[in-house]
Amino acid sequence: MASLYDLKTKTLEGKPADLSQYKGNVSLVVNVASACGLTPHYEGLQKLQSELSGKGFNVLGFPCNQFGAQEPGSAEQIREFCTTKFHVDFPMFEKVEVKGDGKHPVYQFLTSDQDEPDWNFTKYLVGKDGQVIKRYAPPTKPDDSQLLTDINDALSA
Repeated sequence: MASLYDLKTKTLEGKPADLSQYKGNVSLVVNVASACGLTPHYEGLQKLQSELSGKGFNVLGFPCNQFGAQEPGSAEQIREFCTTKFHVDFPMFEKVEVKGDGKHPVYQFLTSDQDEPDWNFTKYLVGKDGQVIKRYAPPTKPDDSQLLTDINDALSA
């Protein structure tokens, strides 16, 4: 794959999703979980989406149950939780594996030159060209000054 934006996946509801719709935008791809100590990151991720979506930025959420079984719910339960508790309106995709033999193609691409996620809420900043700019460890909050600088740099590139 030449770019993240060449890949296809499915929405949280199981409908086909073509990531080419984000080509030319900056994306923050995050493996999310509803029952994690870092789950409050949803609030900051939604704030980024709300503030920057008009500037060509998107948060792309991929639920994952590989770390502490902290995303056990169905697609409906995940959507309900994210919408009710954190008012998430950024794109959410199907529950995937982000490491190991069953790693989803999106994460195969993201980790081709970066470390695999080692916990929930690992963040990958992807440029307008669909290439990974940087990986951020799970504790990195969405309002982290370096992350915000990197997002703004990518948006102005």
